[in-house]
Amino acid sequence: LAETPWVRQAESETQARKNLGILFEENRIRSEVDRAMQRLRETQLGDGAWSWFPGGRANDFITMYITTGFARLDHLGVQVDMQPALKAVSRMDKWIVKRYEAILKPGNKDTNNLSAMVAFYLYGRSFFLEDRPIPANARVAVDYFLGQGKRYWLTQTRLSQGHLALAFKRFGNLEQAKGIMRSIQEHAVHDEELGMFWRDTERSWSWSRAPIETQALMVEAFDEVMGDAKAVDGCQVWLIKQKQTQDWKTTKATADACYALLSRGANRLASDALLEVSIGGKAIKPENVEAGTGFYEKRYQGSEVRPQMGNITLKKTDEGVSWASLHWQYFEDMSKVKAYAGTPLTLEKQLFVKRVTDAGPKLVPVDDSIKVGDELVVRLVLRVDRDMEYVHLKDQRPSGTEPVDVLSRYRYQDGLGYYQMTRDTASHFFISYLSKGTYVFEY
Repeated sequence: LAETPWVRQAESETQARKNLGILFEENRIRSEVDRAMQRLRETQLGDGAWSWFPGGRANDFITMYITTGFARLDHLGVQVDMQPALKAVSRMDKWIVKRYEAILKPGNKDTNNLSAMVAFYLYGRSFFLEDRPIPANARVAVDYFLGQGKRYWLTQTRLSQGHLALAFKRFGNLEQAKGIMRSIQEHAVHDEELGMFWRDTERSWSWSRAPIETQALMVEAFDEVMGDAKAVDGCQVWLIKQKQTQDWKTTKATADACYALLSRGANRLASDALLEVSIGGKAIKPENVEAGTGFYEKRYQGSEVRPQMGNITLKKTDEGVSWASLHWQYFEDMSKVKAYAGTPLTLEKQLFVKRVTDAGPKLVPVDDSIKVGDELVVRLVLRVDRDMEYVHLKDQRPSGTEPVDVLSRYRYQDGLGYYQMTRDTASHFFISYLSKGTYVFEY
């Protein structure tokens, strides 16, 4: 059951609602914050950076993301120890200086050297201008990239444009910031149900195009730069609609969405009025309503369903966003479920038995002759037609097998660096950067 997708999702949604009560247990929250802070201190490298996984190299994006998280907590008035963040700020300043010096060497100063990482740096750095002013040795580099932002902001993704707009506002160039936001607003789509959104959210595996994080930043930018309450409300509606029939996919996206919804715009938690629902002309009486969320459900067995139940009326009596959902659940033989091939990443898995021969160890494809005690070798062939970041590969083990290597650690194999973690039913591989190509690795 733990490996059944719909059971896992249902359990995680139910558990997530139960966890809401934990948010009001002050002592537990304080303990968890202290534990999280201690882990951040322990995993921070000597120069102030963080890696994606223990044992890995310093990761500039992860460092900037964590540092920006500290800044957002401080912006919300949360009392946390800012020393790890301030240490990371110094590391970030050294990074931007190295970036600038790398541009000067080949003499490319007058070309477009703006990037998503530079825009992210300017945004994250803008939170600390009072507590930690730009040092003299980094001032030239920062001014150069601010100039790059003024010239080349149109070449960036919408997330990076939002980063630049907020950075310009905090660095004192409000006119440039508003110019960027006016351009972004001109390309927006407005819908009564879906709110305010953009059609540039093409499918991508780059963090600079992540749709939830981008929309969350739009809320922050329209509020802080433009003071546009209507645009803020529209962006928030779209964010909430993404949660209607699915989750926000990642903890990173969820954190950004919560920050955007709770720190800006109207108080969406003020109302506790329930939606009035009738099915087939019969009103549904709410039962076992969850405190705080207003969640309740009504289930019908297949024999109870009638055609007239397709007539459903929903009535909302107060302002804000509510939703209801209907599900028809059935089961299908696994043999009839077809694989989906429309993906830029393909994976081929082969199983071998390691046989000891006179010529030495030999890998033989698995057949019906495997016995207790045989050592199996898993060969994974990974093909990807574009560069990807932060890939999580989960390889389930056959029943009746136990892993030889149970220790989680960082590994390098055939030019590919990854963190390998062994669990009860599967081995997990976390790859921070996966270049276009074909990879073969075994364990």
